[in-house]
Amino acid sequence: MSNTNISGMVPFLPEIDDNNDEDGRWWKHVLDLEEAKKQVLFSLPMIVTNVVYYSITLVSVMFADHLGELQLAGATLANSWATVTGFAFMTGLSGALETLCGQGFGAKIYRILGIYLQSSCIISCSFAILISILWFFTEPILIFLQQDAEISKTAALYIKYLIPGLFAYGLVQNILRFLQSQSILMPLVWFSVLPLALHLGIVYALVNWTDLGFKGAPLAASISLWISLVFLSSYVVLAQRFEETWPGLSSESFRLVFANLKLAIPSAAMVCLEYWAFELLVLLAGLMPNSEVTTSLIAMCVNTESIAYMITYGLRAAASTRVSNELGAENPRKAKTAMAVSLKLSILLALTVVVALAFGHNIWAAFFTNTASIINQFASITPFLLISITIDSFQGILSGVARGSGWQVLAVWANLGTFYLIGMPVAGLLAFKFKLYAKGCNLRLNRRKRKQLGYIEERNKGGPKQNFSKIN
Repeated sequence: MSNTNISGMVPFLPEIDDNNDEDGRWWKHVLDLEEAKKQVLFSLPMIVTNVVYYSITLVSVMFADHLGELQLAGATLANSWATVTGFAFMTGLSGALETLCGQGFGAKIYRILGIYLQSSCIISCSFAILISILWFFTEPILIFLQQDAEISKTAALYIKYLIPGLFAYGLVQNILRFLQSQSILMPLVWFSVLPLALHLGIVYALVNWTDLGFKGAPLAASISLWISLVFLSSYVVLAQRFEETWPGLSSESFRLVFANLKLAIPSAAMVCLEYWAFELLVLLAGLMPNSEVTTSLIAMCVNTESIAYMITYGLRAAASTRVSNELGAENPRKAKTAMAVSLKLSILLALTVVVALAFGHNIWAAFFTNTASIINQFASITPFLLISITIDSFQGILSGVARGSGWQVLAVWANLGTFYLIGMPVAGLLAFKFKLYAKGCNLRLNRRKRKQLGYIEERNKGGPKQNFSKIN
C-alpha cells in the first residue's frame, strides 16, 4: 500500500475480488488452529482489561449500596444514566479507530495511527463537554421521565462527581483502540489492573474515612480513571516501540476530524442503540410497583449482562482487530477465517459464563445487595438472563466484524430495527399488560437478540465484504 496521503484518504484499500474463496465455504475454516491460538492469546488480555475498566464504576456502585437502599437505587440509576448518555457514547466514538487504525496497521501506514488517535481524542473531548452540560440537569430530566423524586435527586448528586471521569474515560478508550489495533496487549492489562487496585483503596477511604460519604464513591471512580489515563498516555509517549505509530502532536489531526467523524458517529450510534435499550429497562422499572426494589433488581440484571458482554468483548476485539488487519493487508480470505474462528470460540466462552452464573447467582447477587428479597427475585430471573447472555455472545462477535470492516452504518440500522421496533414494544407488553414486570423485560431481551442475530448473520453470509471508500 503506497498511498500515505492522510489529508484526504483513510487507509482503505480498493475492492478486492475474492470470489474464488474455496467456493465460499468460509465457515469450515474453524479448524485453523493457528488463527484460534492468535485469537485466544489476544482475547485473554482484552477480557481482563475491559472487565477491569467496567469494574471501576461498578465497584463504586457496590460501595454506595452498603449505605442504604436509597443510595443503591440512586447509584445504580446514576450509573445507568451515565452509561447511556456518556460512557457508552465515548466507547462508540473510539470504535472508528478499530477500522482506521486496524486497517492502517495492516496496510503498514504506521504514521497514520497516531494522527487518527489525536483526531479521535479531539472528538471525544468535544462531546464530553456537551455531555457534561447534560449531566448537570440529571435530576429534572429523570423526574420528567417519571422517576422517583428522591432516587432522582440521589442519582443527580452521584453523577456530578463522575463528570471528571467522563473526560478520562473517553481518552482512555481511544488509547485502548490505538494499542489494540497493533496487538499490544499486556501493557493494557497492567495499566488497568493497577488503577483498579488503587481504586479499591481510594473508594473505601473516601466513603468511610471522609465526610464525603456517598459522594466519595463516584469521585473515587473519576480519580481512578484519570490515574489510568496518565499511565497509558505516558506509556505511548515514552515507549520506543511507538516511534513509527506515534509521530507526536500534529496539526494534521485537526484536518482529519471530519473524516474520523464519518465513522465515529455511526460507531457511537451502533453502541448506544444497544446500551440504551438495556438501560431503558431501568427507567421502565421506575414505573413499576415498589420502584426502589424493582429498579435495583433490573439494574443488577443489566450490570450482569454488561459484565458478561465485557468478557466476550475480548473475542469481539480479537475479531475486529484480526479482520481489520487482514483487510488492510489485502487478505480478505484470512479475514473470513478470523470471523469464523471467533464465532466458534464465542460458544465456548458463553457456556463458561452461563454455567458460572447458573450455579453462583446467589453469590453474585450478594455483591450488589444484602436484601434477601432482591436476591430471591434475581434467582427467578436468572434463567432468562442466561439465554440472553448466550445469544449476546454471537451478536458481540458480529459487531466486532462490522467495525473491523467499516460496516458501522449497517449495524446502526440493524440495532435500530431489532431493539426498538421489536424489542421495546414487546418489553412493555409483557411487563405491564401481562403483569410480568421484571421477568417481562428479560423475556424481551431474549426475543430481541434472536431477531438481531438472524439479521446480522444473514448480512454476513459469505464472509465480510469490504466497504472501502474515500472520506473527505
